[in-house]
Amino acid sequence: MSDDQVLTGPGTQTRRALLAGAGAVGASVLLAACGGGDDSGDGATAPTSGGPGATAGDAEGGDRQGAASIARTADIPVGGGAIYAAQGVVITQPNPGEFKAFDPICTHQNCPVSNIDGGTINCTCHGSKYSITDGSVKQGPATRPLPPKGIKVQGDHISFA
Repeated sequence: MSDDQVLTGPGTQTRRALLAGAGAVGASVLLAACGGGDDSGDGATAPTSGGPGATAGDAEGGDRQGAASIARTADIPVGGGAIYAAQGVVITQPNPGEFKAFDPICTHQNCPVSNIDGGTINCTCHGSKYSITDGSVKQGPATRPLPPKGIKVQGDHISFA
């Protein structure tokens, strides 16, 4: 038997053949893991190039999160609030004309808060309740308040500060 051959079962194969086969398997696994989808209708989309003309966030070059209206003041009830999950914010109105904003993720185990009732922002995952005034914990198991978010009110529109 030569140095390039090794027993692998009933027959023999060369080390080169074994290494080539192992390399092909490894390459196919790597390509499958890194491969992007195409627009073939299977739900995957082709990645963008990130070249000239590609923008992060706002195609017009501004800060849309800061400029876009999240809600109208009339949408936020006095003594209550509204959850805007897509925008990542809870907006409350503890007193007439006083608007507050908080992160919508419970500080206990990162569940999204689910409703606002009775002067509290409520997480139904484990029963935590937070004050609509300052985000402080009114009922555990959470021990940390909801982090505040910056908002501004201009006329009857509420947007990120």
